[in-house]
Amino acid sequence: MTPVPPPAVVRRGANLYGYDRTVSRLGLTPVAGADEAGRGACAGPLVVAAVVLPLERREEVAELADSKLLTPLARDRVSERVRRVARAVSVVLVSAGEVDRVGVHRANLEAMRRAVARLDVRPGYVLTDGFAVAGISSPGLGVWKGDRVSANVAAASVVAKVTRDEMMCRLDEQHPGYGFAVHKGYSTPEHQRAMESLGPCPEHRHSYANVSRVALKETG
Repeated sequence: MTPVPPPAVVRRGANLYGYDRTVSRLGLTPVAGADEAGRGACAGPLVVAAVVLPLERREEVAELADSKLLTPLARDRVSERVRRVARAVSVVLVSAGEVDRVGVHRANLEAMRRAVARLDVRPGYVLTDGFAVAGISSPGLGVWKGDRVSANVAAASVVAKVTRDEMMCRLDEQHPGYGFAVHKGYSTPEHQRAMESLGPCPEHRHSYANVSRVALKETG
């Protein structure tokens, strides 16, 4: 059974670092966070990042927040700051084909295990966004909305999102017409119309219903 930290209290009003510091004070250090970007997209890779931040107040990352709450420019700034101060950062990419082969949930779990394993420092505890991940060599805990309560998870969410957005912009150049640079592979009405007009490209996930419907029309 995955060890769970003994009861502890996170001070009301604590900032994003409060949860991580509480875990660290229990001796479960260093604390790592892991999160993904692109799980809900129907095109492009799934990207998972793991981060170990220093928890000293003088090294707090300015503007750090859940990546979904930041503008693209703010995410870029925060990602650079995270990479500059972090004790360790790792990123794992899972291709659309691999997502199709094993399923997005299994691909996500395996990528989180790999991301944590590739960190340059061994975590004393791993916080993951939303659900626990079995098979990680360090003890850990899934945290509901972890990217809004844990600095390490938030940092991982930003690094994963910025990495994936940059990749989608490059894929937009390789596969013009789909608008990957705009919607980043998510199932917007514009993306769906482009896919129906052009057909799926190699970066589309055929295990997703909206892509498979278009692919069946193409072959039918």
